[in-house]
Amino acid sequence: MKTLLSSTHMNITLQRLAHQLVENHLSFADTVLIGIQPRGIYLSDRIARLVKKISGNNNINYGLLDITFYRDDVHTTNIQVPSHTDISFSIEDKNVILIDDVLYTGRTIRSAMDALIDFGRPKKVELLTLIDRRFSRELPVQPDYVGYSVDTILTQKVKVYWDEKDGKDEVVLIEKNTEIK
Repeated sequence: MKTLLSSTHMNITLQRLAHQLVENHLSFADTVLIGIQPRGIYLSDRIARLVKKISGNNNINYGLLDITFYRDDVHTTNIQVPSHTDISFSIEDKNVILIDDVLYTGRTIRSAMDALIDFGRPKKVELLTLIDRRFSRELPVQPDYVGYSVDTILTQKVKVYWDEKDGKDEVVLIEKNTEIK
């Protein structure tokens, strides 16, 4: 197991990502944040809080998107219980920033974009991800905002631990055969 981001480095990275969003979207009048269920919401909750704090704007639209039934493997894998979608605002003609913790094959993001279209036609969709596993893409999906890029091989897995769920903040690289605690 190798630590990619410690708690301190994770906090610095989240601050940087939030500052980049504020720099690029200023007032957020035409921009919304949407976290991808299930694990992307820990990142999106923090990013939304930081963006509100940095910008001084507490009226930023922030929602959660469940992609369970949009996945291309929904009928072939043991899918967990679906999460909930909570988008109580229009995304029509808005800049949408999709937020997820790890970008790997690109299939989750494709599913998220399919699900997003059911809520309207955004003007633009951007992607923010904490970890980008760069050379493992199966679909042509690239992030606009990246916390940390890592080159991995098939036998490795990136695990993001969140204090809210796991009791600690850390990103580690492990061999898939290794037990995750």
